[in-house]
Amino acid sequence: MLNIKNGLVLYGPEMEPKKANILIKDNLIVEVSAHASGGREIDAKGCIVSPSLINSHVHLGDSIAKDIGDGVPIENIVKPPNGLKHRLLTKTDPHNIIGSMRSSLKEMLETGTTTLVDFREGGVKGIEQIEKASKDIPIRKIILGRHDSFIKHPSFKTGSEDLNADFATGIRKNSLELLKYADGVGLSGFGELDDRVVEIITETCARAGKISAIHAAEYEQVQRNSLKNTGKTEVERALDGGFNILIHLTAPLNSDLDLLMEGEKSVVCCPRSNGALSVGIPPIKEMWNRGINLLLGTDNLMFNSPNMFREMEYTLKLTRGFYKEYFPPVEILKMATVNAGQALNLDIGCIQEGMLADIMIVEQLSDNPVLSLINRTESKNIIGLVTDGKLIYIR
Repeated sequence: MLNIKNGLVLYGPEMEPKKANILIKDNLIVEVSAHASGGREIDAKGCIVSPSLINSHVHLGDSIAKDIGDGVPIENIVKPPNGLKHRLLTKTDPHNIIGSMRSSLKEMLETGTTTLVDFREGGVKGIEQIEKASKDIPIRKIILGRHDSFIKHPSFKTGSEDLNADFATGIRKNSLELLKYADGVGLSGFGELDDRVVEIITETCARAGKISAIHAAEYEQVQRNSLKNTGKTEVERALDGGFNILIHLTAPLNSDLDLLMEGEKSVVCCPRSNGALSVGIPPIKEMWNRGINLLLGTDNLMFNSPNMFREMEYTLKLTRGFYKEYFPPVEILKMATVNAGQALNLDIGCIQEGMLADIMIVEQLSDNPVLSLINRTESKNIIGLVTDGKLIYIR
């Protein structure tokens, strides 16, 4: 057992600060109170005890291409199969890819992230790479795979079931093969997908109880293209397709946000990536006002470090500056903890009895514990990290 004592605990789904001890048995939080006792004691006096962080969207393989392509249009960087990142991944030695991913995973742990959601290119081989990269690194990976066959193919004609029976069978087969090793499927975007292919993938994920996620409405041009070609926005198509999680939503059009509110889906915002690629500012306050479940991710390692403290600070200040209104900092912290745990259907992201013990102990650097975390915390200020009930490090 572990007993984290004397800290200022951010308790429950609303992250209410209270002085308490946290008793951990096996991998679960069993008691949070001023009187909890027993087990190995860790003194957290002068510290904030918070859920550790969840990075809900990252492309870990792109660790091999840090700061390459700055100023290149987004479609030339990230659009498969011939975007700059895909060309680099193809020609780079797999050992180098694995080594760079491993370094990024260690950096995540050093900066308080114990769970990540990786959009994993390269099919089953890509999944094998992240498994090798994470060997002996105590970090929780939610792997969303992708197969090359999902990209538009000339033999597939939407609406012609007889002609496309073999192709559809192949998509289903490849989806099932991915889901043997992955936690779901993560797709690049509608610009390179047929809606029938999407339907097959999301149906397969749903039947297997796995996650389906897609980049949607990342910038205005993809939205305009979608409207021109299908009469629907990418958000409408994502909701029609049955995806659980949508990435970006930087450029909603028409009634996209109201539809999201009704659809009860989760949205991952990646403001630093959007800024680096000059595609806009996610409408975080408008989505929050509608009760949409918002998550936070650092996105592509080409543009950003995987440091969620940097992402939270940028997001809070950008949102306040954009709307010229106050935005509650606790809602930003929830995007990186509570909200993500709920979206992923995991008992993480919240310090409460019965939850998995994913916890960070951080020096309190100001009287406001939430702003202390968001505005001021560096890796050196993280005193201890617990994941799945195990003490990873204590300083």
